[in-house]
Amino acid sequence: GAASCLGYAGCNFLRQRLVLATLSGRPLKIRKIRAKEEDPGLRDFEASFIRLIDKVTNGSRIEINQTGTSLYYQPGLLYGGSLEHECSPSRSIGYYLEGLLCLAPFMKHPLKIVLRGVTNDQVDPSVDVLKATALPLLKKFGIDGESLEIKINRRGMPPKGGGEIVFSCPVRKVLQPIQFTDPGKIKRIRGTAYSVRVSPQMANRMVESARSILNKFLPDIYIYTDHMKGASSGKSPGFGMCLTAETINGTILSAELASNPQGQGAAVLPEELGRNCAKLLLEEVYRGGCVDSTNQSLALLLMTLGQRDVSKVLLGPLSPYTIEFLRHLRSFFQIMFKIETKTPEEEHMGGEKVLMTCVGVGFSNLSKTIR
Repeated sequence: GAASCLGYAGCNFLRQRLVLATLSGRPLKIRKIRAKEEDPGLRDFEASFIRLIDKVTNGSRIEINQTGTSLYYQPGLLYGGSLEHECSPSRSIGYYLEGLLCLAPFMKHPLKIVLRGVTNDQVDPSVDVLKATALPLLKKFGIDGESLEIKINRRGMPPKGGGEIVFSCPVRKVLQPIQFTDPGKIKRIRGTAYSVRVSPQMANRMVESARSILNKFLPDIYIYTDHMKGASSGKSPGFGMCLTAETINGTILSAELASNPQGQGAAVLPEELGRNCAKLLLEEVYRGGCVDSTNQSLALLLMTLGQRDVSKVLLGPLSPYTIEFLRHLRSFFQIMFKIETKTPEEEHMGGEKVLMTCVGVGFSNLSKTIR
């Protein structure tokens, strides 16, 4: 029985729609993609994402009209295997990786993919942050093993990129439900300050200024400096920092900042960047929850796809992206979350929290071979 085709208009949330269509097996029609703009249709990074989806699936049908303003997508089976993909440098690898993190556990063969492009920019979550936060989250749902890893071979800063990462993920037949409602107290802060094609001193200056703020709260702080030289430093200069705060219960909250791309905007001082990054981390800790704001939608997706059992997770204030994601989950999987708000008084800390509860749809990975 062919599932009914879902229709949408506009270019927003294209990734969410493609990922959920692939997982639910429902065809999708998106029209009026930037139809009124001077340069209508799909952008190069969106086309690159569609090609990536095409690579990891088998038998997908993708039709795009001549102007690129309408897209029809009939999902095939998730296939996986060993792949390579050149990401468009106008968005960072994180843009593509976020989509892959949702799909990878449900492939037929374990996915091992080399992605090339920009590793750290100011728009998307960087590879460092996804490595530090998304992988531990996958482990909570029972997706783990030696083959679950993100490895950064080369860093690439915008505008030219030149970075390279390897992402590999094992496949799972079913996901475990989770009860993750107590974030716990923060025990340590870790981070990476990286600099490419600039003086290695930049990284040390960022570390100093970030510590000047964080040391007031916590003694256990360690920030690595990562200075890549030669071929492994990509094609453009830049520097930045990614910080993570870890709690006693295994919650990981993250924040990051990167310098302006070469030739764009004013020059940023490493001291200023380090301080602002530390403040962003404190802001994220204040928002709190058991999953940081970058990975809210990933957590909700994995809860939806879990066994027919109750999953609960405590989140900080929902981001607009997550709110739209919940609407999409309803239309693709007919699933509704029970949302209870917890006031700061009840939780004794930080911003307002929401407790998200759902019963999984009992999604089982049909493409995984049984042996």
